[in-house]
Amino acid sequence: MPVKEKLYEGKAKIIFDTGRSDAYLVEYKDDATAFNAQKRGTIGDKGPVNRDVSAMLFRYLEERGIPTHYVESVGEREMVVRRLRMIPVEVVVRNVAAGSLAKRLGLEEGTVLRRPVLEFYYKDDDLGDPMINEYHIQALELATLEQVREMADLAWRVNEELSALLEKAGLRLIDFKLEFGLDEAGRVVLGDEISPDTCRFWDARTGEKLDKDRFRRDLGGVEEAYQEVLRRLREVLHDVAG
Repeated sequence: MPVKEKLYEGKAKIIFDTGRSDAYLVEYKDDATAFNAQKRGTIGDKGPVNRDVSAMLFRYLEERGIPTHYVESVGEREMVVRRLRMIPVEVVVRNVAAGSLAKRLGLEEGTVLRRPVLEFYYKDDDLGDPMINEYHIQALELATLEQVREMADLAWRVNEELSALLEKAGLRLIDFKLEFGLDEAGRVVLGDEISPDTCRFWDARTGEKLDKDRFRRDLGGVEEAYQEVLRRLREVLHDVAG
């Protein structure tokens, strides 16, 4: 696929025009940021790992009827994706109190919530991605009420599917962030990525953190944690396919 020009570079990915009206090329970077880019660094081979983890999980979800932007993986760290008009709303699902939720509600990290919690955040770096609700979303005309409900429904389905899959891999899905966009037909489609950058994965037996919190909190072993998630997913998905 002939790559044309760079359209956008974010903190974790670069988007290229492909010359096709229906597809972009996404390059996953090794750059790492935290705390609204106040902390910066590099995680070795993060780009290839996140590309592979995202590709595997997108394919898994597609097989279960959840529409995603994934088309194919190319090269070492690139992914061809369907063009979407992204909705500037991040959808976060939380199964266990961790990170900002634990601090905000005064809960001990690791507290299992009586039921999962779904939150919306306005995707705006300058504002620090503030938490909003469906009334804010409609007032700012970020999405229609129908689209909000569709994003929520898809997020719950992703939580159910991935929680069950990750349990087989000896991982707990603590929380995760999703982003959605609209395809040419106006359908809500899962975009962005699903990786140790955007999810909290804990070892189900030991509680060891196997995600970006190792970078955020200077815990060390970041590269090894990302590689371990990839290894476990490859193993369990091979078993599922077999």
